[in-house]
Amino acid sequence: MNLDLKLQIKTLPNEPGVYQYYDKDEVIIYVGKAKNLKKRVSSYFTKTHDSGKTRVLVKKIARIEHIVVNTETDALLLENNLIKKYQPRYNVLLKDDKTYPYICIKKERFPRIFLTRNVIKDGSDYFGPYTSVKTARALLDLIKELFQIRSCNYDLSLKNISNNKYKVCLDYHIGNCKGPCEALQREEDYSNNISTIRNIIKGNFKESLKQFNDLMMNYAAEMEFEEAQKIKDKIGLLSNYQAKSTVVNPSINNVDVFSIISDESYGYVNFFKIANGSIIQSHTSEIKKKLNETDKHLLELFIVEIRQRFNSQSKEIYVPFEVDLGENLKVTIPKLGDKKRIVDLSLRNAKYFRQERFKQIKIVDPDRHVNRLMAQMKKDLGLSEEPRHIECFDNSNIQGTNPVAACVVFKNGKPSKKDYRNFNIKTVEGPDDFASMEEVVFRRYKRLQEEGESLPQLVVIDGGKGQLSSAVRSLDVLGLRSEIAIIGIAKRLEEIFYPEDPIPLYLDKKSESLKIIQFLRNEAHRFGITHHRNKRSKGALENELEQISGIGKQTVISLLKHFKSAKRVSIATFEDIEKIVGTSRATKVYNHYNKTTP
Repeated sequence: MNLDLKLQIKTLPNEPGVYQYYDKDEVIIYVGKAKNLKKRVSSYFTKTHDSGKTRVLVKKIARIEHIVVNTETDALLLENNLIKKYQPRYNVLLKDDKTYPYICIKKERFPRIFLTRNVIKDGSDYFGPYTSVKTARALLDLIKELFQIRSCNYDLSLKNISNNKYKVCLDYHIGNCKGPCEALQREEDYSNNISTIRNIIKGNFKESLKQFNDLMMNYAAEMEFEEAQKIKDKIGLLSNYQAKSTVVNPSINNVDVFSIISDESYGYVNFFKIANGSIIQSHTSEIKKKLNETDKHLLELFIVEIRQRFNSQSKEIYVPFEVDLGENLKVTIPKLGDKKRIVDLSLRNAKYFRQERFKQIKIVDPDRHVNRLMAQMKKDLGLSEEPRHIECFDNSNIQGTNPVAACVVFKNGKPSKKDYRNFNIKTVEGPDDFASMEEVVFRRYKRLQEEGESLPQLVVIDGGKGQLSSAVRSLDVLGLRSEIAIIGIAKRLEEIFYPEDPIPLYLDKKSESLKIIQFLRNEAHRFGITHHRNKRSKGALENELEQISGIGKQTVISLLKHFKSAKRVSIATFEDIEKIVGTSRATKVYNHYNKTTP
């Protein structure tokens, strides 16, 4: 397996979707679906395959593309679309002309409801497609149990009914139809039933759940347990029913969908081609920005280039914002519904592509990854230079006891643990976080000044405005206020505070800049808490030994040096203690823990 393939597989998302294998001639040779793209694709290259056909397929794979979707059902439908479109050599199933079925509510007086595989653009409503025919049939059967809907294909026009052209059939006599063919049912009543059925098919059948249960209980009360079980089975099937799919929708026909997401240096653009309501093509590209180009400009360039490359003849496109492409192309910016879901799916694929590129760059070109990260932090935080060297401070104390502080150091976005420092608070009495912060910041940068060490480009203070103001005072005293950028991060809402600015900055929760600041804060907290606990534990143990009457500090040191802890001293034998401190002091220590004479 070549390095490019290994890199692609490493960075695939753990999401449902469809993968496409290309050979060296850029021909699609296999299309597959997966609940987890990374696991499924990896299995082709890590397992020993019994099938000779599969072994040959794996040898021919030169490149992988994938499309992320919302559910496994969507993946199954999209796989079907792509196999029918490209007829890959190594796909056997789904190559025929069969499609998944739809439920149709026919556009006519007294509409019929039936299962079909043919979508006809005549104004009728089509719901689906259904990956399980069993589920679709169960839904139709349940509708027939609940509503008396005609099954005949008569033309029930006003004229035909007035002329008594039709007579009621067996369905009327056995109670399955109310006889609209002889005007025995009003059109308004029938239409109300159709509206309710339409909601049920869409998946909004919670309001009708009581009807389903009542029907089941009525069968049970009449001792018709087999019929009651049938209704129960149908309700069970429908609980797993998915009303509609994003990747196939007969109401959307022959359009191109485009979306974009970008950072400082690159734009990531996704394209979907939809024909007859189905996604049949997907392509995502990375575009390098030459100047400070806007997303609008990049997307316009991409749309023109991609439509030419794939020879698209669609007269309409869906995009997330307004673009200028001339008068011959209809531009739609969906706000809700199925069209909006398609654009959101396109944007989701662009985001995943961007994440995969970041992961690949981190492996192949770590310097580029760091440069991008630093540039992003500079922009997000409004800094005058890239924060290659960042330091973060945090205080730790419990009710004012054993107050300590920690300083952690990140260089190029990564922890530099050899530069971490702990501080014991020396000048502050009691629990005073503000004064403690002022002391440690002063001590840290006074020492760096005296030793001629490099200063950080950014200092992060764990805390709100109070702690930040205290740290700023120390920088002012040292004359470093103009040389070091300083911010505070408050934990409750992850607000970023700036000196003398009452309005905090709120970064996107998924922002890489915020994640690095959170990592800094959490690392400072961890490092400080560890030091605080060690100091508190050591003090507690030493105090316990020092409280023994007749035992001095040197004896305590000798015992701890040998036994390593006060707990081990407490369970040691008299003979072991005597070897270290002599008979007299050993007797006092042993008696303190055992309350008996050795």
